[in-house]
Amino acid sequence: MTAEAQLAVQAFVALGSNIDDREHYLLQAIAELNAHAGIRVIAQSGIYETEPVGYVEQAAFLNMVIEISTTLLADELLTAMLSIENRLGRTRDLRWGPRTIDLDLLIYGEQRLSTPDLIIPHPRMYERAFVLVPLAEVLYRRQDAAFEFISAQLEKLEGKEGVILWKKAQ
Repeated sequence: MTAEAQLAVQAFVALGSNIDDREHYLLQAIAELNAHAGIRVIAQSGIYETEPVGYVEQAAFLNMVIEISTTLLADELLTAMLSIENRLGRTRDLRWGPRTIDLDLLIYGEQRLSTPDLIIPHPRMYERAFVLVPLAEVLYRRQDAAFEFISAQLEKLEGKEGVILWKKAQ
């Protein structure tokens, strides 16, 4: 086993878009993450269409989750994700407002972290069906404790019926 493989961490990233060609932004973000030397995309969910949460006077979102293997530290991964958001035209004018792309680090290995810039696991992921539905889809192939836990959280959550499969995973 190489030193790089020993240092790799499995992480999960949520993606969302509700401006212009939503699917293009999702796929472009995945391509840019995968092109980074310290990130390899392992699996991805299907794409789900969901109504906005928080600020509701905006277009529906396309959401998905990817699993990655990374040699980056959590804060380095966050920096790479924010850089991709910026390159793809993300602006932060309105909290929970419209966006070309939103990348959220959900889980980073077994790590728990709370800094002013990053909280892992993501603090609101267990409240959001548009995150848990695609996350459960990615974890399904593993059938491990993580899948069982996320499935149990999803069972308790209201609003699952509003998360509609828009396009199956390829």
